[in-house]
Amino acid sequence: MADRRQVLRMGALAAGAALAAPVLASEVASAAPGKPSDRPLVIGHRGASGYRPEHTLASYELAARLGADFIEPDLVSTSDGVLVARHENEISGTTDVATRTEFAARKRTKVIDGVTVTGWFTEDLTLAELKTLRAVERLPAVRQRNTLYNGLFQVPTFQEVLDLQDRLCKELRREIGVYPETKHPSYFRSIGLELEKPLAEALRRNGLNKPTAPVFVQSFEAANLRDLHDVHKIRTRLVFLASAAGGPFGDTRSYASYLTPAGLGELSRFVSGIGPDKGLVIPRRADGTLGTPSPLVADAHAAGLVVHPYTFRAENQFLPADYRTGTDPNAYGRAIDEQIAFHRAGVDGLFTDMPDIGVLARDLAGR
Repeated sequence: MADRRQVLRMGALAAGAALAAPVLASEVASAAPGKPSDRPLVIGHRGASGYRPEHTLASYELAARLGADFIEPDLVSTSDGVLVARHENEISGTTDVATRTEFAARKRTKVIDGVTVTGWFTEDLTLAELKTLRAVERLPAVRQRNTLYNGLFQVPTFQEVLDLQDRLCKELRREIGVYPETKHPSYFRSIGLELEKPLAEALRRNGLNKPTAPVFVQSFEAANLRDLHDVHKIRTRLVFLASAAGGPFGDTRSYASYLTPAGLGELSRFVSGIGPDKGLVIPRRADGTLGTPSPLVADAHAAGLVVHPYTFRAENQFLPADYRTGTDPNAYGRAIDEQIAFHRAGVDGLFTDMPDIGVLARDLAGR
């Protein structure tokens, strides 16, 4: 466990990270694609979603001000083909749409990637209609304080996220990257609202379609990433996301098969990194405690790929059993120490809901 005095000292440093931090994202961007970085990235998962409703401009801005090197917008489409930032295309849990009588008739039941889902969907609303909604906290029982901000923020477009990124880079005098994820790309393609083309157009329009741009594009579908690379000529760095079980939708291969040394070598032909569930980097034992690192980081590095595991949160229910404090599942546990353990396993960055904790843990790990 980190020494208390050291935590206090480093906490003071982290508080000033937004103004004093070196240009971390550009250091990574200038490296060869896929080359492991000397200084791991702090990636603001859906912004600073531990402190503000996720995927709002307020959440992204706070993440940058807390020291995040990258902010992560998940991308879905409106009915008129505009990319917007939502974790899922079903938005009853992240907006006030269910309370809006004018949209009551839009409630639908659909099959999304093989799963039946009932609710309200971005692809059934125009951008103008979506902009009348307001964001709400997705996990109100876990993050009650975030509910203070319910109703204050709109759903942002991808372009608005890029505009925010540009403004904050100038204001904070450091480079802040963006890490967009294509959500359910096969589904959106099946309904005539492909995500790939507008994503590629946005990157080109903003001068970001190049290997040195502070951008990673991520997806759980290898076919989607291959299409972005081969067909749409995306030259920003691509990252293959991997769950702890199962496989990409519509793919005959499992995630496990992609993460073998041979599979990683295959991925390296068109991606620069992997974003695995953190349990694939350091599995948990049968009793829920943190185990020993798997060979995944070393295997990925041998293939020239960076490793950015997800998702790091501070609440006990998301931590290994031996890193929890007390019995309240929503109380904070030893989140700093958990992240230090992953840094010592050699990862190249972390997705965290609380970027200030990520900055502090990285510094305490001596990276």
